[in-house]
Order: sequence, then C-alpha cells, then structure tokens
Amino acid sequence: MATLGTLGVDGSVHLVPCVFALAAPDRFVTAVDWKPKKTVELARLANVRRSGTASALVDHYDDADWSALWWVRLSGPARVEAPGGAAHGEAVAALVARYPQYDGRPPAGPAIVIDVTHWQSWEAS
Repeated sequence: MATLGTLGVDGSVHLVPCVFALAAPDRFVTAVDWKPKKTVELARLANVRRSGTASALVDHYDDADWSALWWVRLSGPARVEAPGGAAHGEAVAALVARYPQYDGRPPAGPAIVIDVTHWQSWEAS
C-alpha cells in the first residue's frame, strides 16, 4: 500500500491510500479499480490532469520493532492514462502481476502513471 499525493485546485495536498506497482524501474502506477468509490470523478485524477505531477509514499511501521521502520518517497511528472491504450495496459499488467486479488478482475478505470524523477528513502537500521 502507498499514499498517493496530488495537488488540489487550491494548492492543498490531497492524500489517498492506493495499491501500486512499478511498471518499470522508474515508473510508478496505480489504477481505479472496482472497489467502492463515492464517484468515478476522483479528485486524484483531476489533480493529476491539471498539475501534471504527483508523489507517493510507501512505508513500513512496526509497533514492536522500531529498528524495522522504513519509508520511500517518490515524485515526478504524472499523467492519467485512459483504458484501452498501451500505457494503461502496461499499468494494469503490472498491478495484476503484483496483486492476486486482480486475477480475473483487473482494474478497468483510468491509471495514474508517475515517471519517477526523484527518490528519497530512510530506514532505521
């Protein structure tokens, strides 16, 4: 699980948890799937279309063992890929390969693709 960060129309940061995959070493992907949503006009999609940028944070926390803590943050130019295109197919294939829950029912909605230009990380040990 990751936290996707986009910029709202007013410049505020919009955060949402998401599943993700790396479709290439520097290509972060996530897609709108069949899990319940209040609307199909998701703010994250509008934000990426408008700003052309996004970030994501992946982390691990352990109450019992703080020496196991770590995080990775990535950012870069981002775009929304509509279903049917090659880039959307690549994103969905990466997600299906990572998550068995998508086997037989892959994400059918738009994909967000971040071409990662900046990586930052930290680990406790």
